[in-house]
Parts: sequence; C-alpha cells; structure tokens
Amino acid sequence: MGENAIEIERLTKTYAASGGQPPKPALKGVDLAIPAGSIFGLLGPNGAGKSTLINILAGLVLKTGGKVRIWGFDQDVNPRQSRAAIGVMPQELNIDPFFTPRAALEMQAGLYGVPKSQRITDRILKAIGLEDKADAYARNLSGGMRRRLLLGKALVHRPQVLVLDEPTAGVDIELRQMLWTNIRRLNEEQGTTIILTTHYLEEAEQMCGEIAIINHGEVIARDSTAALIGRMDAKTLVIHPEAPVSAPPAMPPGVEASLRRDGALCFTYRRREIPTGAVIEAVRDAGITIRDIATEEPNLEDVFVELTSAKGAA
Repeated sequence: MGENAIEIERLTKTYAASGGQPPKPALKGVDLAIPAGSIFGLLGPNGAGKSTLINILAGLVLKTGGKVRIWGFDQDVNPRQSRAAIGVMPQELNIDPFFTPRAALEMQAGLYGVPKSQRITDRILKAIGLEDKADAYARNLSGGMRRRLLLGKALVHRPQVLVLDEPTAGVDIELRQMLWTNIRRLNEEQGTTIILTTHYLEEAEQMCGEIAIINHGEVIARDSTAALIGRMDAKTLVIHPEAPVSAPPAMPPGVEASLRRDGALCFTYRRREIPTGAVIEAVRDAGITIRDIATEEPNLEDVFVELTSAKGAA
C-alpha cells in the first residue's frame, strides 16, 4: 500500500436527462488524493457532489469517467477488493426493524464474505455501546442507538477506509462525543483512514488534519486544516470600553467598525495591511478608555463561506 488510501483522477459523473431536464453533471473532473491513516474532511454545500462522490467510492453509483483507486485497488480492475477496503456509515437510518443489532452485524459480515471464525461482532457491539441491546429488535432502538449500529455495520469487514456521512446529524452531545472517541481510537490504534462529511464545521476543524472543499462538482480547495484557515487574513479586535459609547470611533481606511449589543466595540481588518497597534491607537485617540480587549481569529466556517460564496458568484 502506498502513501494514499484514496486516489481519484479526473472523476466525472453526469446523470442522464429525465423529465424534460437536460443531463446533469454532478462531478466535473475531480482530482483528489487522501493520505493513508489520516482523518480527512470532505466538505461542501448541499448539492455540491459530495454524496455522488461517496456513492462512487462505495460502489453504489457508476462513474461516467476517470479513475478511482481504494487502498491501491483500481475500481475498474479489482472491484471486489476495492469495495472490501472501504466501509460507509450512511446518513440515512436504513436498518431492518426486525433484526437485532447482533443479527444485523452478522448478516452484514456474511454479505462481505467474512468467515464466522473471523467475525468480531461482540467486539463491535462493545465498541459502539450496544452490548446490552445486542438482542433487542432494531425497531425498539432510539435514533442515537440506530446511528451507532450503522457505524458497527460499516466496521464488520475491518475496512482500511471508513467513510462517515453526516455521522452526528440530529444526535445528542453524549452520543456525539462517544462517536468521536471511537473514531479517534480506530484511527490511532488501527490506522484506519477516516473520511468525514459534515455540516458541523467546528467538528471538521477539530477532527480533520486535512480538508477538501467541493462545490458545483469541483474541488475548489484542498489543504491542511491549519493552512486553509491561515488563508483568511481577516482579524477581529473586540474592545470593551470603560464607559458606554453610542457609536464606534472613526478608524483608518480598511477597518470595519461596529458596536455590539453588549456595548463592545468590534474592529475587523486585514492583518497584513493594518497593524493591531494602529487600531488601538485610533481608539485611544478618540478618548475611549479600554477596560478589556480580546481578539477573534477566523475559523473553518469563515473559510468555507468565503470559498463557496465566491465560487457561486463567479
């Protein structure tokens, strides 16, 4: 196995015309390499092409063109091996209500051809916190328990690559923390490559070492999480004045000033163009005594909004 768990080259997918609508291109020549052993974020707005890409990786959707290699196996040359190397935890709760968690995991392992002597059903049940519900019908499980079961089903064949499609959508904080604990353990102890799609960008920022942003079927950014956030040159200075002010003071060109509801003065500017000291000096020159001061750095959400908005406007 090389240094990449997933290698995608010039991947295209066009859905056929239907209902009087023209053919719809979902992916437009995607190139993407995902390092082995990483926790990788695949982000994008609704309709960007993320689900199509994941379904192609899982072997559920046929690509129109391009190359896909999973754990070194070409999908076209070695379809069974490439499919066996990946597990997908879908967003939809597609669980048979008349199966118990144990039966569901056993059935899934059988579908992947895992011999009974090599199955790890009990270990998975323990890892996902369903030991005490192992023999309860799935229809009696809570939504959070069903989502845990989906994770278990994705792990029955011990895949080298695990795709999590919106894994924490609609779940409570306790379950969310449990899921991330298990995911980190898989990554750190077994070297499993994790691919995460989520609309909770703070999760992606905390979990993912590298991120790709896809929009309108194209990869518009791909870098380490720190480097992506570092692209944002904006900085916000928040000053709490000693005495209330009715309006922000005049600022040098390039500084956006506003007054927050709590009385704090907010100044946003580009770090490379305007030194922080110049903003503070302008505040003091306006006769404002500073009681407290803080800074707000950009985050992944700021990067995401700027990149996807710019792409949509182009």
